[in-house]
Amino acid sequence: MDTIASLFSFITTPVSWIIVQFHSLYGALFGPDTGWAWGLSIVSLVILIRICLIPLFVKQIKATRAMQTLQPEMKKIQERYKNDKQRQSEEMMKLYKETGTNPLSSCLPILAQSPFFFALYHVLNSIASEKTVGVINTTLLESAQKAHIFGAPLAAKFMDSEEKVSALQASLTDVRVVTALMIVLMSLSQFYTQRQLMTKNVDTTVKTPFMQQQKMLMYVFPIMFAVFGINFPVGVLVYWLTTNVWTMGQQMYVIRQNPTPGSKAQDAYLERLLKHVTHAEKVRTRRDRAAVKAIVAKGRDRNEYERKFINGLSKAGLAAQADGTVVVSETTVAAESGDGAPGGAVPKRQQPKRQSKAQRHAAGSQAAPKTAAEAAPKASLEKKNEPQDATPQDKPAGSQSGAGTARQAKSGQRRGQQRPKHPSKK
Repeated sequence: MDTIASLFSFITTPVSWIIVQFHSLYGALFGPDTGWAWGLSIVSLVILIRICLIPLFVKQIKATRAMQTLQPEMKKIQERYKNDKQRQSEEMMKLYKETGTNPLSSCLPILAQSPFFFALYHVLNSIASEKTVGVINTTLLESAQKAHIFGAPLAAKFMDSEEKVSALQASLTDVRVVTALMIVLMSLSQFYTQRQLMTKNVDTTVKTPFMQQQKMLMYVFPIMFAVFGINFPVGVLVYWLTTNVWTMGQQMYVIRQNPTPGSKAQDAYLERLLKHVTHAEKVRTRRDRAAVKAIVAKGRDRNEYERKFINGLSKAGLAAQADGTVVVSETTVAAESGDGAPGGAVPKRQQPKRQSKAQRHAAGSQAAPKTAAEAAPKASLEKKNEPQDATPQDKPAGSQSGAGTARQAKSGQRRGQQRPKHPSKK
């Protein structure tokens, strides 16, 4: 660790200068030799660095989501060229270039933060060795050695011997209790940060190797922090615990306000958005308008949570527009104006009651006699209108054939043209 830290000695002077500036501020409030003054100086250093790394954090979020989107295509390439590693790498690079995705973007915050971490480690290790470093002179060195955080010196480590801890005017028990507690908190914060990313902000409809990799890192990172933490000074543990807590809070905010499509976080976000929109009948913030605009643009490609959001708007009498706003739908306007019905009410369509088979059979049997009864007066009326002196020859041929057909059908004879009878049988 000391060898790696020496590689970043070029940034030691800026880091020590920042710590000294914060120490002069907190020293005036809590005293220059107190652990509060030096501990809060380290915490302020972390906050300053993380604020400067916010643009890289945004790039990390975009890169991570882009990688999640590309996982199905990457899996196809791996299966297609599983026997040709060179062609597989070429197709992967081509896919990254076409989509503008950089796999290393997800590691940018950690890579950018590493020089400051090792520089701080070098500063605290020099304080433990009673060596001046950067802008920390002899006076500041003596003040830093007197500073204790809950009884543990800033430069003390979990694995330090009792003689070395005694030289820093502390007890070995206090050092190990404080460092062990900080290592546990550091590992738990790292685990929770990774877990909330996996359980809340991952598209559950897509099962890819990337998800398995993230799940593995959820358990690997805390173990790594616990193993390396026993060799970190208390000041470095303060630094790393602070940056883990910052990352956890920052990620919670991003998951709540800008969740991954198809994740549980998106479902919770759209439920809150639906509640606010239906209450105010408008989209209030620019971020919410961008979310509604993206959902409308997807059309039939919406996931189940987005379809539920659109249906919720329809039930509330609202319709989402292409620009991300919502308006009152036409059916709601018609209901409020009262078009088509007296009294200002829209007539509702009456649905017929469903009948059983026995009820339909009974209705059919009742309709048949009624039809026959109606047909009888009609036939008698036609007969009454017929001329009385009309002979069978005067009647139309159609009437005779119709009557004959009726008599044949009544007597059970075959219908159609019949053969003439033999003269002897007349």
